[in-house]
Amino acid sequence: MEALMPIITQLIAGAAGGNAASAMLKQQAFGVVARTIVGAIGGLGGGFLVQMLGGEAAATGLVMQAIGGLVGGGVLSGIVGQFLGKTA
Repeated sequence: MEALMPIITQLIAGAAGGNAASAMLKQQAFGVVARTIVGAIGGLGGGFLVQMLGGEAAATGLVMQAIGGLVGGGVLSGIVGQFLGKTA
């Protein structure tokens, strides 16, 4: 279970970051479920980048995983929203 904790943290933080970024950018190109899924995928990517760049210190810190997931989810949702192109 301990090995899954960073992944779960990244998914949750990414979903939150994706929804927050889409709401802040007033993107209505895709719904809440799609934003959550895209954010979760971005959260995994952001957490992976934190692990690659930060080494072992970042890999063990759930706070760093959450920050990486939050940023990754927000960035990916922003990019997908811009490609779909509908803003309010």
